[in-house]
Amino acid sequence: MAAPPEPSRPRRRRASLLPVLLPIAVLIVVAVAVGSWLQFTEREAMDTVHTAGSRAADRVDVEAVVQRVDAAAREMVLRVRVTPRGSLGEADGTAPVDDLSIQTSEATLGDLSFRAHERLAVKDVKVVLTGGSIGDYPFDSYGTEIGFWAESGGEEVPVRLLFANNDTLFALSVTPSPLPQEAVMELRAVRSGSLLVFAVFMMVVMWALAASVLIGTWYLTTRGEGLVWPALAWMAATLFALSAFRNTAPGSPPIGSVLDWFAFLWAETVIALCVIAVVLAGVRTALRADGGPDGEAADVPGPGGTGDLGPASRQ
Repeated sequence: MAAPPEPSRPRRRRASLLPVLLPIAVLIVVAVAVGSWLQFTEREAMDTVHTAGSRAADRVDVEAVVQRVDAAAREMVLRVRVTPRGSLGEADGTAPVDDLSIQTSEATLGDLSFRAHERLAVKDVKVVLTGGSIGDYPFDSYGTEIGFWAESGGEEVPVRLLFANNDTLFALSVTPSPLPQEAVMELRAVRSGSLLVFAVFMMVVMWALAASVLIGTWYLTTRGEGLVWPALAWMAATLFALSAFRNTAPGSPPIGSVLDWFAFLWAETVIALCVIAVVLAGVRTALRADGGPDGEAADVPGPGGTGDLGPASRQ
């Protein structure tokens, strides 16, 4: 007689990864799209050339490009290129026909002068920034004004100003002079969008790490785990890693900025106190395990049971 067939075992349903991977893929696509839009917007702003002043055929073009904004020194470095147009220049504007002098605004440190028939060279000038404080990093902002006037052969000539920004750490808003013949612009410098996002991200990470260490401290002290050296190593490493992480902030903000008072200093304080609390609680637990309340050695269970030290101790 044939043996009855074995009952089929129910197959285990494999957990599908699609419900997990699909939201992750959507989040990645959204993040890349938002990042691409922000990067394109910043690049468009940096590629924009602002103009002010005269459009006469015989004029002097002054191209001013921001190379660096130094918030600590409260100055901005402009790379200036002067090109005489029309009858004021020769050889496609590479040299002036007469002695050419360029006067600048009060905030600009130094005027420019060029000799007749000599090749024009690009020069760097510094502009003083007003208002704002680097202590407000990354929310600090500064203002200034730039303007150029030209004289060729002792006579005033029209000037056209072309301004652009080449500093990725700052975004500049430009307000040209309402008078069409004046090569004057009002500037407002704020931290760029990418820098602002990164600085805010740093503050969030600092608080997240401090909260993680605080949760770990609560677990170790309430469970009486004693001195858990891997946990102490992780906490101490986090304490010192935050200092290195803070020093990577773009723009080298000084100690005492908004970044410090909003996150860094408090996160360091929380982590340091947690390390001390874990050490004290661990030492207390270890001492309690090694001896009684009076410091005497605890009874070691012997063959006879709890508190039985064996025949040798009873003799």
